[in-house]
Amino acid sequence: MKSVLFRGLRKTFQKCKSKYRSLFLMLADFLMISACYILTWLMLAGRISIRLYMPTLLLSWGIFVVIFLVVFWLFGMYQSLWRYASSYEFFKCCLATLLSSAIFGVVCFLMPMPDIVKMRVPISAYFISSLLAGMTTLYFRMLYRTFRDSTLGNRLHHRQKKVLLVGAGHTGDSVLQDLRREKENQYYVVCAVDDDPNKLGRYIQRVKVAGRTKDIPKLVEKHGIDVIIFAIPAATNAEKRRILNICAKTKCQLKKVPDLYAFVTDTTAISSQIHDVHVEDLLGRSVVTIENDDRAYLKGKTVLVTGGGGSIGSELCRQIAAQNPKCLVLLDIYENNAYDVQQELVRKYGDALNLHVEIASVRDSKKMELLFSRYQPEIVYHAAAHKHVPLMETNPEEAVKNNIYGTWNVAKCADKYRAKRFVMISTDKAVNPTSIMGTTKRVCEMIVQSMNQISKTEFVAVRFGNVLGSNGSVIPLFKEQIAAGGPVTVTHPDIIRYFMTIPEAVSLVLKAGEMAKGGEIFVLDMGEPVRILDLAENLIRLSGYEPYKDIQIEFTGLRPGEKLYEELLMSEEGLQKTENQKIYVGEPIDINPSYLFGFLNKFKEVAYSNDSQQVLNMLHELVPTFVEPEKRNQEEEEKRRCQEAKQSSES
Repeated sequence: MKSVLFRGLRKTFQKCKSKYRSLFLMLADFLMISACYILTWLMLAGRISIRLYMPTLLLSWGIFVVIFLVVFWLFGMYQSLWRYASSYEFFKCCLATLLSSAIFGVVCFLMPMPDIVKMRVPISAYFISSLLAGMTTLYFRMLYRTFRDSTLGNRLHHRQKKVLLVGAGHTGDSVLQDLRREKENQYYVVCAVDDDPNKLGRYIQRVKVAGRTKDIPKLVEKHGIDVIIFAIPAATNAEKRRILNICAKTKCQLKKVPDLYAFVTDTTAISSQIHDVHVEDLLGRSVVTIENDDRAYLKGKTVLVTGGGGSIGSELCRQIAAQNPKCLVLLDIYENNAYDVQQELVRKYGDALNLHVEIASVRDSKKMELLFSRYQPEIVYHAAAHKHVPLMETNPEEAVKNNIYGTWNVAKCADKYRAKRFVMISTDKAVNPTSIMGTTKRVCEMIVQSMNQISKTEFVAVRFGNVLGSNGSVIPLFKEQIAAGGPVTVTHPDIIRYFMTIPEAVSLVLKAGEMAKGGEIFVLDMGEPVRILDLAENLIRLSGYEPYKDIQIEFTGLRPGEKLYEELLMSEEGLQKTENQKIYVGEPIDINPSYLFGFLNKFKEVAYSNDSQQVLNMLHELVPTFVEPEKRNQEEEEKRRCQEAKQSSES
């Protein structure tokens, strides 16, 4: 009963304190300033007669208190949230004290006193009372902040996760401050690390800088750390990757504060912006940023995006919408994705964006004709395609219908209705393909380069690696398997892939459209390929588990059409540099448009007859570099062994 009554009284007090907060602070200052002023006079009692000075004391006390309270109010001392106070608030307090003292001195010297006041305020009373009043009010505020921080920070630590903070700089300081202020703080920061030798052994917000980043595994084991928070948003990509790879070797859950731009521009508490470290942070290279310099390239243009509801297509629509096009046409066969992107863009841009959503298949040549005649697009981004390798192995005719003839339908319409540029999304699986999907994409590249020879439209292709986080990519699959407790399935311990992020992919597409002269196949410099097994192990560690102990990894064997090593260029293509250091162009291969289009006319009947074996035979005929994956993998394995033997003999 008593506890219920106590909680009720406490709740009532909290409501009153919030509502009348300024009045409480003014009342507290009134009592402290009054006490300081009276104490000053008591200190002077041995040198003056308090009885003779009593009228002076009473009148000057009222003036002193009023001046201090008014100046403090004007300086915003009662509007500041002192639990978040910085050096600026303390500086204001000191400045307000000095100004109050000066005004008090001027008023006491110049204001005419009533007859009852026979004595002037002693000079020493000005300085001592002002000094005491300023110190007391400042100390009161500092004491309140210290008490609040220590009260919130000294909760039962066994309910909190033990944290190691990476970075003892400004961001680390902000993280510690915000964590201590949170009422429902789930983290208890045990120690910090920093590579600055001047910080080693020192303390930040009562947390010791216990070592360098190389000491992270040792400190994790010593203190039983549960979570590592990376708090160096301004670190270079190479430095981030080095530190995060050290962290990933522990069993801890990894989190990080946002990048520097987000940290500076976001007004919310930094602790609320802490999020999980993503696998993109552990890529074997820096994330490539491609600036689209020609801001007028898409402005005022009618732009069509096929496959606009997919991972790449939807991000293309977002980026295009930001460049103020005359009209954006989103075309997709899957209505749910298209609807989601439509609603997102409508919420963000409203009537400012002329957006049209068309539900249609690129296979339907008549519908493509209708849409091109209606909208007359000047720029076409062709992202619609079937892309799942194993599924296309068992449905080759569907890959041919959608990828090859869908591309040809859209390309012919772009030529007929005189679009300025046509940009097709391709894949590194089109290089020396071992799968149906990769082979159909290679034919699409052939269509693009052939159309460029006979059309005034500038046709180009953009060749991607694997896109992290896209629909059907390996990362979402791994995350689902980890969430289910494992096992995580990897097809082969030696399989490697080139990876890029969705923003990189979209930047490359937009830049390709900007740079296009016609006939090019653009390739992004994606650094060294990544082992899928390393990716799986890192993702398990990022989730707070230990590979092979908490979460098992199983090898399931290569899937149909899958090869161990992807390539970015065919042997006959070579590389040409562009003005952008991160983008290369594959040299165009001579293709006879008449032969290709004649072959496609015959091939179409076979594809629509749904004769899978005949479709496979004609794909081999059309793309001589298309071989079975077993043969390609054997060749690559022999090549790799020869290189290793050569390196060992040289060493």
